Amino acid sequence: MPYIPSSTLRGIARAQAIRERMEKDNLSWKLAEEAISRQYFGYLDSKKSEERSGKVMFLDAYPLPQPSGDGGGLAVDMANNIWSWDVAGRNLLYSPNPNPFYSLKEATFLIGVRPTPAADPAILTKVKGWLTRGLQAGIGSQVNTGYGSLVQAESSTSPQEFLSLDFALAGQLIHGRQRFTQWTWNERRHEWQMRGNSDAEVRPVAFKSMLRYWFRAFALGVLPSREVQRLEGELFGAINPRQARGKVMVRIADGRIVQREARPNRQGQDDPCGEQSGRLILAYSSEAPTDQRRDLETLLKTLTWMMFHLGGVGQGARRPCYSRQNRERAPWWRGSTLIPDTQDSFWKLPCDVREFRDLFRRRLQAFYNALGRFANRPIDPSQLQTVGAVKGDRWTEAVDQHCRIIVCSGAQDFDKPYALAILHSDEFKVRNRRGQIDYDGNLCGEVRGKNVKPSPVWIADLEEYQVVTVFGATQDPRKRFVAALRQGTGRDSYAQVFPF
Repeated sequence: MPYIPSSTLRGIARAQAIRERMEKDNLSWKLAEEAISRQYFGYLDSKKSEERSGKVMFLDAYPLPQPSGDGGGLAVDMANNIWSWDVAGRNLLYSPNPNPFYSLKEATFLIGVRPTPAADPAILTKVKGWLTRGLQAGIGSQVNTGYGSLVQAESSTSPQEFLSLDFALAGQLIHGRQRFTQWTWNERRHEWQMRGNSDAEVRPVAFKSMLRYWFRAFALGVLPSREVQRLEGELFGAINPRQARGKVMVRIADGRIVQREARPNRQGQDDPCGEQSGRLILAYSSEAPTDQRRDLETLLKTLTWMMFHLGGVGQGARRPCYSRQNRERAPWWRGSTLIPDTQDSFWKLPCDVREFRDLFRRRLQAFYNALGRFANRPIDPSQLQTVGAVKGDRWTEAVDQHCRIIVCSGAQDFDKPYALAILHSDEFKVRNRRGQIDYDGNLCGEVRGKNVKPSPVWIADLEEYQVVTVFGATQDPRKRFVAALRQGTGRDSYAQVFPF
């Protein structure tokens, strides 16, 4: 049975106490450690006998059985590190790398601490406070991605939170792992395939990965790649080139499946699209200095706003949710639409295309300003970087000189919003290696066996209009696609968001 050893609990409380003493009295770790140990946890080098022993006893903590019988035990989970930096820290490598592991699901722990016979009861209260705050910061690995964070049973919030946002996700859902299914022969691709049976789950790692992706894309447009790699690690955590825990924590509360995805057979053709909901929570980790927190809040809040309005989350993130129910075979729905569920005026969108352009630019300028303070250097978005060579079959996913972000509206076609209908139109289809007419891999992405080329085009459908991000837009076929978007719209239904 999984449990938390008493030594781990003691170490968490002690480390939290040392950090707080360091901040309060401006002490080094060594001096704060000695002061805390002498008074509360025991200091073996002390000549005073009363300082050599700890004042509080910690007991091993075990998960409680759940009345439903569903929680409190081990569950199979999965991490998938899709993007990684090369050794030189100059280029990004795309390679899905699923990594299954065990995790605890909805466990409730009973944690016991008690004072020693001679200890002052007030000491127990203080140590419990340190332990509580330390457990909220998380234990184990992946603490900044929703794992290992414990809160008191009667509390659902953390004092370190700076953003709490209810959301809904429609279309292709976020998945945890895939159960094995039988191999089947795909006549269209002429190959054996094992699709797997995906378990839908509202996962904080999916949101953290997407925030990380968009941070990297925007930062690469204004900062050198090595500096972007360093700042990305400081914000979200890293192993290479230097290990860092990260200054922001991403969690999901109340995550649930509202509507399961349509069944992948003929009986599921009339099923509605899948839907998930939850509450996205961003919080400071213990690594976030107090004097940086205002800038971190602005940086992450504006980044989250842009993430919600540039695409979705999960497997279908680059396309908005759209129906394929008029097709001959599944999947009956594709894409992912991420919707903020809040009345906060910060999230209110205008109906006019040009007003949205102005709003997005204000959000992006606030992001750049906060990024400049975080990087300790001025950032001028009119002086954009050029990241890598751009050709017909080559681009970098960076919001740089070669990127275009557009907001537009127009007529739907085949149950697809205007921008997606243009992208999937016959004008941009090509003949593939088997001689069949298919989507252009340099526009829509493609899969060649184990090699995957992500699409350079992101489309978010905001009902009144679509937001389209095109990487490498200065070369065909992406350049022709941007021109086609403009040609099919009127003067008041098209505006360039980026570059300014």
